[in-house]
Amino acid sequence: MVKNSVKKFSLINTIEGYSYLILLFIAMPLKYVSGYPIAVKIAGMTHGVLFILFCLLLAKAWRESGWSFKESVIFFIASLIPFGTFYTKSKINAYA
Repeated sequence: MVKNSVKKFSLINTIEGYSYLILLFIAMPLKYVSGYPIAVKIAGMTHGVLFILFCLLLAKAWRESGWSFKESVIFFIASLIPFGTFYTKSKINAYA
């Protein structure tokens, strides 16, 4: 059961990381350079839903895996930094 929670979290960690990069480096330039605000609405909503799922699965994986509070906070803070989720991916996969 623990490995299943960590694997789900690892998957959403990667997907959420890609959605953040798409929002920052594709949708935002489309909005501000090309004048397509719909790009940010779509990518932003998608990223928002994925981020909420990320937070829920982080809490579940933290509770079931026995990670320290510090590790969980690092995973959360890394999700706020572009490319941060890819840095933590190997650490998460070590628990899977």
